[in-house]
Amino acid sequence: MSLMPQVPFGTQPGTPGPFTPSGPSLPQFPGTQGSFPSPMGPPPGGGSFSPPPQGPFGPIGPGSQGPLGPQAQAPTAPPPQFTPPKPLVTAYAIDPLAISGCLFRNTFVWLTNGERFWLYPIFVGRTSVAGFRWNGRFWTYYGVDTNRIDSFSCFW
Repeated sequence: MSLMPQVPFGTQPGTPGPFTPSGPSLPQFPGTQGSFPSPMGPPPGGGSFSPPPQGPFGPIGPGSQGPLGPQAQAPTAPPPQFTPPKPLVTAYAIDPLAISGCLFRNTFVWLTNGERFWLYPIFVGRTSVAGFRWNGRFWTYYGVDTNRIDSFSCFW
C-alpha cells in the first residue's frame, strides 16, 4: 500500500498521462490550478510554478540554487591587486571540503605546474573546482582538478 499518490510530476490529477495513477488523486487547492500543490502555499506573486533552466551544475539564473549554494556570474570587479604569500603547508591533493570554504570569494591558487592566479570558485566537486579565473584583464570560466592544486588562499 502506497502512502504517496502515483501521479507523474507536472500532470494534473485525473488527467491521462504517461501512465494512469493507481491511488487517490491529489487534492486541489484554491489558487493552485495548473501548479504543483505545496504545503507552503502558492509561490510568491501567484501563478504556476515552473522549474528554473538547468546548467551543467544545476539551475541557472539570478538567485537560483545550485549544488552548493547560489549560482554566480563572473565577478563584476577585478581581484585584489596583490599576490599573497604562498602558505607554507601544501598537500598531495587539496581536500574539497577545505576549498569549499572559499566558494564565492576571491581565492589565490598555486598549481603544481607553477602557475598561479586569482580564482572565484562557484562549484566544488569531489575531485574538481570550477569558477572564474582572472586572466589579467577579465574573468573567464575555468575548471581544475583538485590534485593539480598545490596551495590556495581565499580573501573577502
